[in-house]
Amino acid sequence: MNTDILFFFGEKPAALPLYEALEARILAEVDNVTVKVQKTQIAFANKHNFAFASFLPARKAKERPETYLTVTIGLGRRLDSPRVDASVEPYPNRWTHHLLISDPAEIDDELMGWIREAAAFSASKR
Repeated sequence: MNTDILFFFGEKPAALPLYEALEARILAEVDNVTVKVQKTQIAFANKHNFAFASFLPARKAKERPETYLTVTIGLGRRLDSPRVDASVEPYPNRWTHHLLISDPAEIDDELMGWIREAAAFSASKR
């Protein structure tokens, strides 16, 4: 485990297993991924960043579980799913989606399909 990742989870160590499960699936299912640990998020990139793990409070505090991770993905379309906590279109045909996960089981085939789609969308940009 990268020491930068351990430092990132220093104040929220209970969320580390969520991240480890997410990272393992992304690295297994998406080619040529680099992982960049930043101050407020961990970015997954191919040509460009396509997914992020953070503690962004995408839900109101009373609706958030004690242990969670926010997964953010960028797509060329808006996702219509109750799993999406927030969606914004910062640029035309560029949607950013925030999904809160609190159990490794939520890193399922549906989420990974969206992450693979985000990776393909990112790789197709100039």
